[in-house]
Amino acid sequence: MSKSLWGKYLFVLMLALFLVLAACGGDDTGDGETDEDPGDTTEETDDPDDDGDEPDDDPVDPEDQIYDVSDFDTAVSNDGEPIDGGDVTFGLVSDTVFEGTLNWNFYQGNPDSQIIQFFDEALLSMDENYTYTQDGAATYEADQDANTITFTIRDDVQWHDGEELTAEDWVYSYEVIAHPDYTGIRWGTPGFTLIEGIDEYREGNTDSIPGIEIHDEKSFTIQYERLTPSLLTGGVWTYALPKHVFEDIPVAEMEESDAVREEPIGIGPFVVDSIVPGESVSMVKNENYWRGEPNLDTLTVKVVNPNVVVQELETGGVDIVSSFPTDQYPENADMSNVEFLADIDLAYTYIGFKLGHWDEDAGEVVYEPENMKMGNKNLRKAMWHAVDNDSVGEQFYNGLRWSGTTLIVPSHPDYHDDSIEAPSYDPDEANRLLDEAGYEDIDGDGLREDPDGEELVINFASMSGGDVAEPIANYYMQAWEAVGLNVELVDGRLLEFNSFYDRVEADDPEIDIYQGAWGVGSDVDPSGLYGRNAAFNYPRYASEENDRLLEEGISDEAFDVEYRQEVYSEWQELMVEEIPVFPTLYRALMLPANDRIVNYDIAPGSGVYWYELGVTEDEPVVAE
Repeated sequence: MSKSLWGKYLFVLMLALFLVLAACGGDDTGDGETDEDPGDTTEETDDPDDDGDEPDDDPVDPEDQIYDVSDFDTAVSNDGEPIDGGDVTFGLVSDTVFEGTLNWNFYQGNPDSQIIQFFDEALLSMDENYTYTQDGAATYEADQDANTITFTIRDDVQWHDGEELTAEDWVYSYEVIAHPDYTGIRWGTPGFTLIEGIDEYREGNTDSIPGIEIHDEKSFTIQYERLTPSLLTGGVWTYALPKHVFEDIPVAEMEESDAVREEPIGIGPFVVDSIVPGESVSMVKNENYWRGEPNLDTLTVKVVNPNVVVQELETGGVDIVSSFPTDQYPENADMSNVEFLADIDLAYTYIGFKLGHWDEDAGEVVYEPENMKMGNKNLRKAMWHAVDNDSVGEQFYNGLRWSGTTLIVPSHPDYHDDSIEAPSYDPDEANRLLDEAGYEDIDGDGLREDPDGEELVINFASMSGGDVAEPIANYYMQAWEAVGLNVELVDGRLLEFNSFYDRVEADDPEIDIYQGAWGVGSDVDPSGLYGRNAAFNYPRYASEENDRLLEEGISDEAFDVEYRQEVYSEWQELMVEEIPVFPTLYRALMLPANDRIVNYDIAPGSGVYWYELGVTEDEPVVAE
């Protein structure tokens, strides 16, 4: 076991021991609180012997430093000219194989999307504020009075097989996703449900969607029941589907077809050449790419286990990666052959509570907290108070992940409300809430029974992945045990990525709580994750107040930014009060790039595109 990982296991044990002592301290400490932060074992302090003239005799171990995402650039500093051609290897960092659903209309997991991004793309581009621009493969014109958006595709956009991209292809993706036999998960967002007549089509009563009118080969108009601000900030479905490829495949069979799994095509800068299922995808440049011919000749995506990503970077086995485990950054900060880039990630990790189930026939959440183990709000709130996410972020990620407070992340600074007081680490308050709710230790074994006096075992699902996945899961369970809650891993182990989400999505009765992560996308509207009709609403939470606020967030009034900000502040407060889930950590997206990489910027709306990616040397730079 490495020094850093051993240290983090020690942190888990030390912090858990402190929590037990604090919980048992009672009257001996007066208020049960201490001025010392038990998790703060790496605080950087000033050396009183350091007068500034001599080197510090006790330099701070890099693993003990606390970093901030603002300390990093988002673009490589290499401003050299790219050579003609070249090959780049992209490391898909994952502890499991990718599923291989290689089409925007059908994919579910992030690993597949990391592959698709190179060979297919959205038809509308976005700026740094996640608003659609006119710079993509298509342009648009919104008419707020008429509740319509008209889209026009540029003349020089082709599928990889040489066929022209048409308006019919783009409309076809809507018809497939709204089809009653569609097997994917894209259906249900307002970008689809607000289209006039789409329910009639979805019920099989029409052959086409009444609210979509194709004008010619390159343009069409969508008539919405109402136009919302979300539609212009990520709410429109901007991915086409080649009708000439898919039209003879039954919709129910498309997701498993060769056109998705073995021979996917797109309109992007690279063309899929070969696939080793679950392991790698080789691509060649698309010489007819509409923006211009790519700099690179080839690009290879290969799965890289988080445990060997450092070795792959040092040896030049990969040039860039889908992600870098931030817990591994401190001991590799001085890697000589890469430049570390970072930005606030459009994502957060969270603890979710199962509060109901999904009604597949009705297409909506059935919220039934009275029948669920985690239905008591005080129980959920106590579990939030019991964990010290500030220390988790510092000890496991050296500040490159930090404590979450609300379900709108700081990657959307106009809407993230940092004034909301979310439950913070307070085991005394956790104990008080549990006592008040009737969760008491009746038999004296140190673990609480439920309010009916029955044994309480909370089944916890958490994913495998990276060195810290297990110690973090262990810490949470020990922190909850410190306030008398018996929390056990489902099946006694961490679950592999695909299995984890299959079981969470299926409302497996063996799962009471789970640790998940969400990428939040460009649009701040959270209804796709927490709406009553959202399949991704895994806690299965619903309420009239939630319905109201999510509806107001995409109303006509919400075109007024200040109004929309107020609505989403109120929604964030509601989620802090109801706690169907609670955020654990916000995160920095950290992406190292080999020193030969040029034209690479990870900031949203940077205006640097994949076709511009290049290298200044034939071979990767190897660490010294």
